[in-house]
Amino acid sequence: MSTPIQTPFPDRGDTFMPFPENTPTPDDLPELDPKEIADLPVEMLAVLQHEIDARLRRDKAAKARLDGALSVRYADRAIEERRAAAKDTGTVRFHDGDFTVVADLPKRVDWDQAQLAAMVERIRAAGNDPAQYVDIAFKVPERKYAA
Repeated sequence: MSTPIQTPFPDRGDTFMPFPENTPTPDDLPELDPKEIADLPVEMLAVLQHEIDARLRRDKAAKARLDGALSVRYADRAIEERRAAAKDTGTVRFHDGDFTVVADLPKRVDWDQAQLAAMVERIRAAGNDPAQYVDIAFKVPERKYAA
């Protein structure tokens, strides 16, 4: 019988050669000092990184499934509660058995950037300061910066 951590790298020896029994697992890392972890063999660090990445992918998928299920279960009720409160967005609370469900729908405004830029120019042309009316930000995408 082998330990749960085995090297997945065939060029690093027998792929079924287990690490020693005292090999730390991802569950052990929170209790270890970063220096202790840094001193582990590079193969062990690679395996730990691989295992943690796999856990994160699995946990993100599980979270997405659970969030989807909660949405299926409560979305219609949240819409009804918002409608009853004459709200399009925001937080509503309702009960499901002994639990209070909190459903939040933040307000998201998406401005037409071309029209907004034209409005800024009209404000500027009228002799006013557009910064009094809008926040202006500049972004430089990496591909344009590289060019």
